[in-house]
Amino acid sequence: MIRNLYLIASIAILPFTTLAQTTTETQPAEEKSSNFTFTGSIDGYFRSDFSKTASNNRTSFTNSNGKVALGMLSAKVDYASGKFSATADFGAGKRAKEFAYNDNGILSYVKQLNVAFVATDWLKFTAGTWATHVGYELVDAYANRNYSMSYMFSYGPFLHTGLKSDLTFGSTGIMIGVANPTDYRKAPDGNKKSLLLQVSQAITDDIKVYVNYVGGQRPADEAKIRQFDVVFTAKINNQFNLGYNGTINSTSAKTSGTYGDASSWSGSALYLNYDPAKKFGITLRSEVFGDKNQLSALGAAASGGNIFANTISGNIKLAGLTIIPELRFESSNNKVFFNKDGAATQSNGSFLVALAYKF
Repeated sequence: MIRNLYLIASIAILPFTTLAQTTTETQPAEEKSSNFTFTGSIDGYFRSDFSKTASNNRTSFTNSNGKVALGMLSAKVDYASGKFSATADFGAGKRAKEFAYNDNGILSYVKQLNVAFVATDWLKFTAGTWATHVGYELVDAYANRNYSMSYMFSYGPFLHTGLKSDLTFGSTGIMIGVANPTDYRKAPDGNKKSLLLQVSQAITDDIKVYVNYVGGQRPADEAKIRQFDVVFTAKINNQFNLGYNGTINSTSAKTSGTYGDASSWSGSALYLNYDPAKKFGITLRSEVFGDKNQLSALGAAASGGNIFANTISGNIKLAGLTIIPELRFESSNNKVFFNKDGAATQSNGSFLVALAYKF
């Protein structure tokens, strides 16, 4: 798998490399510069469920127990020349596989692959595939303070493929896009496109708000899907900052050509980030996930309810390496977890330690 990732990355950057060599050979030595930025990352983890049951994990990327696992190996190339830019971002491993769960073959290694054109200083167009604008957390482990993922990330959109425009007016940003059904690189036949929206506002340099929307059709049964999402970030001082993410997803099923009443799930999470030293930080994520209509985490065996998950993670930073020890405790008003004997229970806990390296 890893060898395939390097092959894909090499093929992707070959045309750009040739172009760069052609355009810089005649320049004086002091004017030579690369139009490319190469970055990458690798992460892995060990997780121990207190009940020794891997199925107690109901969020993305960490569904294992008692073993070391590769998260993802990533290779990313960014190219910029004048008003044009391009991004080729590839990944291999559990995170990449679950992120691109609708894809097979070479597409299953793609995280992002797009081109962009800056039309004016306030308008930019992007075409291709990219990670979603919805939510607080990101697919790359090094970009998050917690290693395990929230329920909102796990059951929300992962990626979009289509065309979007970004408009910037001072401290206000507006994104409007049209894309395939959520998480589909290739649109299934007969399915309508999804509408993507984001409005962002920098209230000050340290306080920002993002309001997000995705609306479209689910290919499996033509159900209408709508998700509204808000993200708030605030830097209090050099040691303390916080984030908030709230979201609601509604689904209207189609029966005999008619759409019925909407069912929904929702979530709300607060992220408290404290960095007492330059090389050490702590994050507490407290999330409430409501699934009264049995669409997501609680499953068909439950009659709906809420999950309250608290995750505390350390961030020990050594150059490009971050060591993340993490404790997670969850409880529900329904018996959705399992104890060591296989009996259903209302609470569970787990411990993991992860390594994330960015280069």
